[in-house]
Amino acid sequence: MYANKPLVPASITIRNLDPALKERLRVRAAQRGQSMEAEARRILQTVLTPQGGAPVRHLYDRIRARFAPPGGIDLELPPREPVREPPQFD
Repeated sequence: MYANKPLVPASITIRNLDPALKERLRVRAAQRGQSMEAEARRILQTVLTPQGGAPVRHLYDRIRARFAPPGGIDLELPPREPVREPPQFD
């Protein structure tokens, strides 16, 4: 349903922000030469990005962990036969 819909960056509005906190954000952004918005994005990215926790597993790894039997499967392989001569098309 949303497969062809382009990804649009999300926006948020923060209401009732303590003026002292807003001032600290403004000063911090100025010290880094960024806008308050860019600094807020960087803070959110830093805080919400998983670090040192459990590694993010891809879908393949999650499916394999769920359905792969422990130890795998041992199959009996039949002995190989001699290779036949290829056909001649003369």
